[in-house]
Amino acid sequence: MESNSGGGGNDVELLCKTLQVEHKLFYFDLKENPRGRYLKISEKTSATRSTIIVPSNGISWFLDLFNYFVNSEDQDLFSKELQLDAKVFYFDVGENRRGRFLKVSEASMSRNRSTIIIPAGSTRDEGWAAFRNILAEINEALRLFILSNQQSSEASERLVGLSDDVGAGFIAGHSTQSTPPTDITVDRSAELPAPDDISGNSGASKVIRVDQKRFFFDLGSNNRGHFLRISEVAGPDRSSIILPLSGLKQFHEMVAHFVEISKDRIEGMASANVRTVDPPQR
Repeated sequence: MESNSGGGGNDVELLCKTLQVEHKLFYFDLKENPRGRYLKISEKTSATRSTIIVPSNGISWFLDLFNYFVNSEDQDLFSKELQLDAKVFYFDVGENRRGRFLKVSEASMSRNRSTIIIPAGSTRDEGWAAFRNILAEINEALRLFILSNQQSSEASERLVGLSDDVGAGFIAGHSTQSTPPTDITVDRSAELPAPDDISGNSGASKVIRVDQKRFFFDLGSNNRGHFLRISEVAGPDRSSIILPLSGLKQFHEMVAHFVEISKDRIEGMASANVRTVDPPQR
């Protein structure tokens, strides 16, 4: 998950959109900083300005919730809560003399509660629909950004600086050093083969993303035998460990041990969570 706060000096603007609904202007700014990407949504009237900050992994959840409010046939819409890491977003429908509106509030430990209010519009919730359409455009743009970065990363990925000594262990980050490539080859599209099927310099790779880090798992071999290289990549920094295949089972058992003793914490952590709330109880 990508947890961010806006307003930093290192923020880079990726995409901007503007929407007018009745007397209000809404600014959508997709930005990036060293901690990741986020969407800044600001509501501006002649007298006030209010902003919420949505982590990039929450944009698709926002889109789903706006689809609910736009497409629901029910006249009485339920309030919703969306939990994203340390933030909670509240979605509440109300009505005043101008008509129906959707109030979206952000609550977190790091900043004061902030709220934007989106008018439904005069015809068939056109204001909510227009807001939803911009979220859809931004969500698609973000998907393309991520895809482009993944392709660029894979194209430039090289296994470098690896000693023939499989037991060498830690290899310092080498993002700024040029080291001749070794004879290890990697097929990123392949599934991990069984150890008995590994031959020559063939290998297989997997990658996972955790918060702002990526972990590459590269199976390879050299003149000392077969090994699994696990690389941690965070921005320009990279470090690796080399695990001889003979120790893979023990490594797996140790990771499983810590997963088991930490499972209560893991289950309570940071996946997005949407909850329906009965408005009279809030």
